[in-house]
Amino acid sequence: MNDARRPHEALEVYRLAHALALRAHALSLKLPKYELHEEGGQLRRASKSVAAQVVKGHALRQYKAEYLHYLARAYASAEETIEHLRFLQETGSARPLTAECETLGREYAILGRKLFNYMRAVAKRHDPMWADEAHERRGMNDDG
Repeated sequence: MNDARRPHEALEVYRLAHALALRAHALSLKLPKYELHEEGGQLRRASKSVAAQVVKGHALRQYKAEYLHYLARAYASAEETIEHLRFLQETGSARPLTAECETLGREYAILGRKLFNYMRAVAKRHDPMWADEAHERRGMNDDG
């Protein structure tokens, strides 16, 4: 993969979402076979969706409504991830992994708060002019 840093990687919410998704993925692979493809699959999809939605939104950040839409979806996916972790604990499927599920759930709750605060900041201070300035700095204007 290319070592060049992508613009969304500068965002704390992205870095945290990505790191937590990797941990949720690893945890899901430790589940009993009967949960590996059921709740484990749901956990993997929801957790990875948080980071993916931040990436999509950041790619469309020149459009405030789109950016906020994808950040809201990321927030919703973080909440969904917490719910899947709770299901695993409450059904007993994650019995040997209870502490790990609880820790991950708390960290997703922190991520959710960070996403919510970031959405509020974008809603207040969004500047759609960033795209034109970024293209000019890189020499990517439409004339050539």
